[in-house]
Amino acid sequence: MAKDAELDTLDAVRRPIETANGLQNAHYTDPDMFKREKHAVLMTSWAGLAVTDDVPEIGDAKPVEFLGIPLLLIRDRTGQVRVFQNICRHRGMILVSEAKKIEGAIRCPYHSWCYGTDGALVSTPHVGGPGYNTHEAIDKSTLGLIEVRSHIWFNTVFINLDGNAARFEEVHADLINRWSEFDQKMYHGGADSRFTLGVATNWKLAVENYCESYHLPWVHPGLNSYSRLEDHYNINEKGKYSGQGTLVYRQMKGEDGTVFPDFEGLSEKWETGGEYLTVYPNVLLGVQRDHAFIIILEPKSHSLTDEHVHIYYAAPEIDDALRARNSVQWRDVFEEDIFVVEGMQKGRAAPGFDGGRFSPAMDGPTHCFHDWVAGKIASYDAG
Repeated sequence: MAKDAELDTLDAVRRPIETANGLQNAHYTDPDMFKREKHAVLMTSWAGLAVTDDVPEIGDAKPVEFLGIPLLLIRDRTGQVRVFQNICRHRGMILVSEAKKIEGAIRCPYHSWCYGTDGALVSTPHVGGPGYNTHEAIDKSTLGLIEVRSHIWFNTVFINLDGNAARFEEVHADLINRWSEFDQKMYHGGADSRFTLGVATNWKLAVENYCESYHLPWVHPGLNSYSRLEDHYNINEKGKYSGQGTLVYRQMKGEDGTVFPDFEGLSEKWETGGEYLTVYPNVLLGVQRDHAFIIILEPKSHSLTDEHVHIYYAAPEIDDALRARNSVQWRDVFEEDIFVVEGMQKGRAAPGFDGGRFSPAMDGPTHCFHDWVAGKIASYDAG
């Protein structure tokens, strides 16, 4: 696509919703566009990588990949969760190949260079020749692990790969304030409260679908039976975040009337309400009075996405049967969306599709996301 024509299509995305087009097909089907968005959108932002409960104890380390980059999530000796590039500074060997507890140091399996959990290079055996573990040319203080800028909010580990984004607290000040009542301890539900859905779709379509409630009556008839379309409202915070809320959240109850404990100190709004927001670019969050969930979208390619789902509760001990039911219910809801996002991905192969049109009344959250993506690409291209 010619440069001027491409600028025109981005401008069309950023028009008022009444006349805007959606992102063009290439943003979903073109591997080269995926590479470009990787740099323009995902690496320049605060992208979601993991949850803190992936490394719950001191010394826990977990290798993860994001956009093809090998990373190491670790809880250091002080209890801080940190992210490093998962490579030895000597010859670029992968350091940790499977989740484990670091009892001593992080040891490279190739030449046994060792690092502390804070990333410092602590040992370089035989680097100066057999039996000589130092060399004047090897300055250990400059050869620690490469740390990735990270921030923890809502039990989520966010990373800024290019290192140039404004502080997380600045970028997401409005959202942090909006959900300030949930700034309290949350407890992961355990093994049955974490699962991954592999979906044959571009990551953006998963965001777009999550943002809006328009599809509820047809895709989620069970959910819509008690939290109806007309009970929902749009959350349109242009340039910041978007999503939906409901005025009717129904607590799950056991046969004996058991419910999950509530988060502490919530205002009246949350007695019957819930909100479901996208933290741009790739984190989907949901809050209700008694539990929350985090979905981290991992873009695998232009047409493949892994959805990593985690469910959290207000108390460390909850009813096991109720928790299991809740996990099944949410998994069912999220799986109901798969045919939609995969169908839209297939639809992007149609050359006549121009990005689509938005319902001004119903599609505001999705339009906000398109506008944000288009703005990120335009800013990146402008240098």
